[in-house]
Amino acid sequence: MSTFGPLGTAYRGLSAAQQAMDLAGHNVANVGTDGYTRQRIEQSAIGAPGPTGLGVTGAQVGQGVSVDRIARLGDALLDASVRTTAASAGYTAARTAAYDRIEATLDEPGDDGLSSRLAAFWSAWHDVANHPGEPGPASALLHAASSVASMLSSGRAALETQWDDTSTDARRMVASVNDAAAQVAALNQDIRSTLARGGSANELIDSRARLTETIASLAGASVKDEADGTVTVYLGGNALVRGDTARSLALSGATTMADAATSPTRLEWADRPGLEVGLEGGAIAGVLSVLAPTAAGGTGGPIAEAAASYDDVALTLATTVNTVHRAGQTTTGATGLDFFRLDPSQPPARGLTVVPTGAGGIATGAVGAGAFDGSTADAIARLAAGPGSADARWAAFVTTTGGAARAAGQQSAIAGSAAANARQAQLSGASVSLDEESVNLMAAQHAYQAAARVLTAVDEALDTLINRTGMVGR
Repeated sequence: MSTFGPLGTAYRGLSAAQQAMDLAGHNVANVGTDGYTRQRIEQSAIGAPGPTGLGVTGAQVGQGVSVDRIARLGDALLDASVRTTAASAGYTAARTAAYDRIEATLDEPGDDGLSSRLAAFWSAWHDVANHPGEPGPASALLHAASSVASMLSSGRAALETQWDDTSTDARRMVASVNDAAAQVAALNQDIRSTLARGGSANELIDSRARLTETIASLAGASVKDEADGTVTVYLGGNALVRGDTARSLALSGATTMADAATSPTRLEWADRPGLEVGLEGGAIAGVLSVLAPTAAGGTGGPIAEAAASYDDVALTLATTVNTVHRAGQTTTGATGLDFFRLDPSQPPARGLTVVPTGAGGIATGAVGAGAFDGSTADAIARLAAGPGSADARWAAFVTTTGGAARAAGQQSAIAGSAAANARQAQLSGASVSLDEESVNLMAAQHAYQAAARVLTAVDEALDTLINRTGMVGR
């Protein structure tokens, strides 16, 4: 080995130690950066050169250290687990949010819920039966009836608004997926080019990982790492992103709840209209399940099923009350009158109104029984009881909705906990530890000082050899 060889060895040691200190500083600076994955320098020893000159015999010393690359300390399995659990959490969270809003609309149990309004309505009929034709009880009955109709109408309208809001959220989510997919494709191109030039693309990979997690949370995507450094993102087995090319998604179908029965909202490939995207989780899948129309057995979308229950209660109430009311007579002898009216151009719950405007339009007694008979009013009051009554149907709906909301909440809590655990496992391996970086910084500092000392020693030896050889005895 040349006498000047140790200078190169010491320089390489200085350079490696300097890069280690720089990287430790980079890690510390990004300790609070969301999605940052810590990095480490990977080094290897440079072996001794083979004998190339005359008189070179014996063992040869190595030539120092080589900085091979800056490794990103992420775990592909943990990253995949984060994406999978995020997809499940996104799906269950969307359904739980929908049920929570439906329950808030019901306001049950409570003094302002429909159950209390129906109880006041039936009680008012008892009062009218005891005081037929009197304006006070009749006015109280008409007020209670209007309150029930208003409650059904406002509840049904709130569900329509919720459907519209949810549809808007779905379109926003689809736009977010399209934007994220386009960014992943652009990053794929940058990462591939950077790696081909021998550079470090760790920060670009971190940015891409955050985007793929977003896509997974929204659409349940899976990700495959390719040999050239790019990733392929799949939705339902079809590529959303491949290399530097990204496809787009689009919502089709109903834009209002009224149209959902004939044209359900669907997620399709924008470049293949009519081809539905097979989602395997994610918030969009959860939202689409919420927007679904009614189905046999009450297994359809929760908003549509709730609206159908409102309509069922309104229709049952109007039909049962009108049937008895038509058979009775008012205090003036009028018969065949309806108490409730259903607007055929509106859903039953939205089109329910009260027909009478005063005591003279309320049938209180049986035909021919006289003005003071209250048997018809009493018969209507007894409609509150029975398995097929409006009250029973409403109670069954409230109970079913409460059970479904509780189950959805439990599933969301489990999925959320799994997602949090997966995230914590990912962070435990990928996040920056200040203690660890302090140790690495000290080690790099000592290595730098030692390499500098070697450089000084070699320099002094060379100075002696060059400038002082032959000076002895002069």
